[in-house]
Amino acid sequence: MITSDRMAAVDRNAAALGVPRKQLMESSGNAVARTVRRVAASGATVAVVAGRGNNGGDGLVAARFLDDDDVAVHLLGRRAAIRTRIARENWDALRDAEYDARPVTDSAAIDLGDPDVVVDAMLGTGVTGALREPEATAARAINDADATVVSVDVPSGVDADSDEVAGIAVDADSDEGAGIAVDADSDEGAGIAVDADHVVTFHDRKPGLDNVDAEVTVADIGIPAAAERFVGPGDLLGLDRDPDSHKGDAGEVLVVGGGPYTGAPALAGQAALRAGADLVRVACPSTVADAVQGYTENLIVRPYDGERLTPERVEAVLATAADHDAVVVGPGLGDHPETEAAVRAFLSEYTGVAVVDADALALVPDVDTDATLLCTPHQGELRGMGGETAADWRERAELVSEFAADIGHLLLVKGAYDVVSDGGATRVNRTGNAAMTVGGTGDVLAGATGALACVLPPLQAASVAAYATGRAGDAAAADRDRGLVATDLLGELPAALREDGE
Repeated sequence: MITSDRMAAVDRNAAALGVPRKQLMESSGNAVARTVRRVAASGATVAVVAGRGNNGGDGLVAARFLDDDDVAVHLLGRRAAIRTRIARENWDALRDAEYDARPVTDSAAIDLGDPDVVVDAMLGTGVTGALREPEATAARAINDADATVVSVDVPSGVDADSDEVAGIAVDADSDEGAGIAVDADSDEGAGIAVDADHVVTFHDRKPGLDNVDAEVTVADIGIPAAAERFVGPGDLLGLDRDPDSHKGDAGEVLVVGGGPYTGAPALAGQAALRAGADLVRVACPSTVADAVQGYTENLIVRPYDGERLTPERVEAVLATAADHDAVVVGPGLGDHPETEAAVRAFLSEYTGVAVVDADALALVPDVDTDATLLCTPHQGELRGMGGETAADWRERAELVSEFAADIGHLLLVKGAYDVVSDGGATRVNRTGNAAMTVGGTGDVLAGATGALACVLPPLQAASVAAYATGRAGDAAAADRDRGLVATDLLGELPAALREDGE
């Protein structure tokens, strides 16, 4: 089962692995054509109703594989309105080869004729909400036809993730959809979707198909397993900020660190800011507060009395943590027995999202907590937690997954190949380089993970943080044979979190 957002990420990752979307579209269209040939006799009359995106492109490709049938393609709009290059290329291929391919410029005038099969290739998994025109009128025409209906990926109008069908959308800038009354005894103004007999979906089943009354075929279109296993540029999709967002919407992070060390919490805090958090505060002993603040004015320092974190300070730190979306615990705290007792007490009482790093990691397996923990050990620290590792990344991934399941917390185990697992799903990251063994890069990773955990689910947050931090390290090392330092990564993080990497 795969959601629409995850499917978009996998598509993009496949392209990064050398399997471009155009190739996948060829395979998708071929799969649709195979189903059409299976449900109709050779020479059948087929109407392909194509939208203006890649779902429509799949339908356009299918038409080329149906030369034994009488095929008419109805494009919902003009060529200029086709939204993707590869869909436009497939429209041009049909026109150049003189297929019966017709642009529909007036939805009220759509005429499907009397087809044996209708291919619904209007809208795919990336589209949610109510059908607008011309899709709404086309959906009614498809449903009114006395034909077998084959939908591409999902029936148009059905939410791929929830199987919901929204009402007719009204465009405020036109009269499309206007004047539609809601009648409890009809579908006028109510939810409308294509009533498919068959659905050809790709790569994996979509959650929204569970309650669709149609035969569902899951077609293998050649997406390599590596597109799901390895973190890639597709995992960065959807990280753009909402233009209407306000301060705090992108997350507030508290770093609990410092005492023996001051650089570690400062690095983690700065990384959280560079990874997109709106506000970052550092809770640290008063004896090092000025030093931590001295690294940058962008951090908000919240000192507590003493030279280190002790059990007496936990209540105050918990109160501060309650106002944050995520906490990063461990950078620079040290392993003094009093500090270890304080970390145990904090994790025992905390119920939010916490990234656990450095000396705090060894305490995790013995702590009973309701918090959502994202643990970021290197392989030595993993052994200190009681886990096992291996030189081969495949074997290591299995061991990490088993240990994550045992302790009930997500693990991001750093290495030449980072392994991220929550005990169920496992991802592997391949960005980064040997120069990143320098001290402090782990603090950067912890801070970036904290920022992303404010806006993403834990597995995705940890995976993206590993990918972007490694990517930042690769960019920082590009003009350095030696001498990379952790602060070099900070300025590279924002670009590393963009899907184009620029």
